[in-house]
Amino acid sequence: MGAWRPFFMNPVPDFSPARANIRSTLATVYEKERTLEREISGKVGEALPGVEVLAVELTGPERLTVYVDREGRAVDIELCEQVTRVLSEYLRQYGIDVSSPGPERPLRKPEHFRRALGRHVRLKTQGRKLRGEVTRAGESSVTVAADGGEIDIPYGEIVRGNLIEEKEGR
Repeated sequence: MGAWRPFFMNPVPDFSPARANIRSTLATVYEKERTLEREISGKVGEALPGVEVLAVELTGPERLTVYVDREGRAVDIELCEQVTRVLSEYLRQYGIDVSSPGPERPLRKPEHFRRALGRHVRLKTQGRKLRGEVTRAGESSVTVAADGGEIDIPYGEIVRGNLIEEKEGR
């Protein structure tokens, strides 16, 4: 037996059909997440007033994570169980994880970005990834100070957005 050697592959060129297929798949996942988020937000909001669905992320073909929060009270295991019961019809198709947002809370809606003014975020669009500070959050887009300037990003282009935990001495 020979020694283990690293296995390298040439990256898929940006102009290749394979790259276009990857982008198409990501767009489909993104749209599915948005559809699930709208459905789940409505069901949870109706059944559990005061509980907000921050984001729904597909973490596998048959698994999703629902991030929830509520004003004035911590997200605990009891709340996660209540949300799971509300979403019982989805259990036929998905394994469901219900989670608190944690320190790197998801940002998806304009009001999420307004609450993040002056904070550092990580954003992913279909075409790029960036980190920066939220300087403005309007009705249709967020402005982030990054890469030596300010970048305006329409909310509809954001695939993922999260706060970045800010540590002392940073």
